[in-house]
Amino acid sequence: MKSVSHQALIIIDLQNDFCPGGALAVPDGDAIISRINQMQQSFDHIVLTQDWHPAGHKSFASSHQGKTAYEHVTMPYGDQILWPDHCVQGSEGAAFHNDLETDCASMILRKGTNPAIDSYSAFFENDHHTPTGLEGYLRERGVVALMMVGLATDFCVRYSAVDAAKLGFDVSVDLAACRAIDMEGSLAAALQDMRDHGVQFFD
Repeated sequence: MKSVSHQALIIIDLQNDFCPGGALAVPDGDAIISRINQMQQSFDHIVLTQDWHPAGHKSFASSHQGKTAYEHVTMPYGDQILWPDHCVQGSEGAAFHNDLETDCASMILRKGTNPAIDSYSAFFENDHHTPTGLEGYLRERGVVALMMVGLATDFCVRYSAVDAAKLGFDVSVDLAACRAIDMEGSLAAALQDMRDHGVQFFD
C-alpha cells in the first residue's frame, strides 16, 4: 500500500564505491539494499542521492601533496576529511549498485559536483550555505515528512537528516537500512547529533 503523498523516501548514496569492493567501502553497505527495495513500495515520492565528484576534487587526498586519506585539512568552509578518490563522475564506482531498484525514483540528486566544496548533505554543500535544490523540490510537492536510508549513517545520512530537521521537515532514519563507516567515534556522534535535532529512529 502506498503512503500518503506528503511523505518521501530519501535513499542516500547507494553507489558501488560505498559498497564492498569499492574505493570507500562501508562495511556491509550492500546488505541494506533488499530492505530499501521493499521500502520503496510504500512511498509515492522517492529521491536517490548520488555523490558525483569531478576528477581532482578537493576532498580527495590525492589533490593535496603529501597528504593521505583520512587526514584532516582546513578548507575555506572549515574542517575537511580527505577521502580516497571515489564516485568520480561517469565512473563505475559512481554508479548505483546493480541490485538497487531505481525505476520508482522521481528524482536523482547529484551532489559534490563543485570541485572546491564537498557535499555530505542532500540539502546543502559543506559550506552549509549553498543549497542543492532538494528542499524546493520537496516543498513544491507538498512533502513534509522524510524517511532517510542509505550510506553512510555517520556522514551523508547524518548531515542530510540534521539539515532536513533544521529546515522544518519531520525526519526519520531507518537504522536497519543504513550502515556506518564509524571512524574515531563518528557513529556515536552522528546518532547524538540527530537525536539533538529531533530526528526519529526506526530499526
